[in-house]
Amino acid sequence: MISPPRYRYVLGDIQGCHAEFAALLEKIAFDPAQDQLWIAGDLINRGPTSLEVLRHLRELDESSISVLGNHDFFFLAVVAGAVQPGPEDTLDALLAAPDLEELVDWLRKRPLIHVDGGFAMVHAGLLPQWSIAKAQRLAAEVEQALRADDWKVFLKGLWGGKPVCWSDDLTGADRLRIIVNTFCRTRFLNPDGSLALKPKGRPEDSPGLIPWYAWPDAAWRTHTILHGHWSALGFRDMGPVVALDSGCVWGGPLTAMRLEDRRPLQVKL
Repeated sequence: MISPPRYRYVLGDIQGCHAEFAALLEKIAFDPAQDQLWIAGDLINRGPTSLEVLRHLRELDESSISVLGNHDFFFLAVVAGAVQPGPEDTLDALLAAPDLEELVDWLRKRPLIHVDGGFAMVHAGLLPQWSIAKAQRLAAEVEQALRADDWKVFLKGLWGGKPVCWSDDLTGADRLRIIVNTFCRTRFLNPDGSLALKPKGRPEDSPGLIPWYAWPDAAWRTHTILHGHWSALGFRDMGPVVALDSGCVWGGPLTAMRLEDRRPLQVKL
């Protein structure tokens, strides 16, 4: 990994849109010998060229950092036999690729959180009682399970939406499931701080729920949080939190932000 990089660019959800990804790298004049890419998860699925995205990112491994998103976990769960693709999923080329095993091994070794200085990147969100240090420790529990030889067994017990309330006393599959759902699926919280996983729209369309990033005294507020996952927000630099998913796969732009000056750069094909 380059240290220190000239520029660090953090990207929102690519979701298998390789043409836009390549065009954005060209627009920012990305130099893998000098610069770093940070990608906020959902590298694949729903877009037409997930295979090309994964291959490209694997080639850029020394100059890029990708965290896992819900669609990345879904693909790994399909490989593990835990779930079946649906009609909207676009994973056929990946699943038939001759280098499938190498790509899966690369993907399942991605982290859930990346912390560098005052920045912390996750795919979706964090719970208010989690400090960044605690979030890193909890992420490591999932990362260890996903990198183990029996990772497919772990994924078969992962799927579901419960529990929704965090407790340090949680153990086993329940503990790992809420950690993954927090990092990879969170948008809203209930007033009691529990996860509200179903709503997907704009904050103003879900009265009574609290966007996870709006919790005023959250323990993670020591860092600027960079996240994707919430395309209804679009790109928003909110100071302590930056939303990066501008809905490329749904016809919106693909967004990068240069961390050194917080300048947004976008492409739309």
